[in-house]
Amino acid sequence: MTLSVRNVAVAAALSAALCTALAGCGGNSGTSGSGSGSGSQARMGTPGASAPASSAASPTAPQAAGSAPAAAPPPGKAPTLAPGPNGLTPVFERTKQQTDKVVALTFDADMTSDQGPRAASGEHFDNPQLIATLRGLKVPSTIFMTGRWAEEYPDQAKSIGTDPNFEIANHSYSHHAFKSPCYGLPTLDGAAARADVDRAFAAFRTAGALNTVPYFRFPGGCYDDQALRAVSSAKVTPVQWDVVSGDAFAKDPDAVAEQVLTGVKPGSVVVMHCTRSAAPVTEEAVRKIVPELRKRGYRFAKVSELIGK
Repeated sequence: MTLSVRNVAVAAALSAALCTALAGCGGNSGTSGSGSGSGSQARMGTPGASAPASSAASPTAPQAAGSAPAAAPPPGKAPTLAPGPNGLTPVFERTKQQTDKVVALTFDADMTSDQGPRAASGEHFDNPQLIATLRGLKVPSTIFMTGRWAEEYPDQAKSIGTDPNFEIANHSYSHHAFKSPCYGLPTLDGAAARADVDRAFAAFRTAGALNTVPYFRFPGGCYDDQALRAVSSAKVTPVQWDVVSGDAFAKDPDAVAEQVLTGVKPGSVVVMHCTRSAAPVTEEAVRKIVPELRKRGYRFAKVSELIGK
């Protein structure tokens, strides 16, 4: 199957699209579907060139090249939200249980297929120090990873995806938008959107990431009813957030920490980034956020725990 892409930006516009999308972090471009809230904010991401999709693959355990298909995970291993009327899957933004002082820190590992040359020239789309800090502080976290990121950093994807402290969720393969307009991102339609989700899970398996969960974060935070139907057919639950960290292009870790600490409520989902070049102060901000929230009586959880409440 070949991805059908419309509104593909010309090469000269790719850099501008990055800045525009990043500037949109914390906006409100997402449309609410059945069960979704009103705060579907757009967030950082860049367009990338499309590539042929792999055959459909579900979010199961990884599979070595040439091996038999991986078995499906046991039912209920990671809770999901059932599709509602007309096949519209609900969008998870914050736990319904809003008295327990628990919070999920989520980190988007963004990379697209056009950014390979930039990585080869030394730009860092990874952030191993952030992952090391989360491990050192013993903070369970959910990493929303693009398939392209997993291909660029397979050893890191495997390390994260085999560490019980983390779970890997799907942030698409290409970081193309599932709804238009969406901050200048090229847009995928219907079957192409579904194939992009499947291709990301395939990239995780190829890297050897075991701890994958059937959750999906829309590139740009943009979605509509058609997008919700596409991901519903992939049997994933869309996950947004209720707290924007503001770490995209931030230079002041104190300001990022203050924004998170001001916004967090019981059951919150915080969106941050695992991309050094575009979010350089995130690790330092986390070192301020975590002890302060613990001082306030909060504990940290993966998204799968919040959805299960």
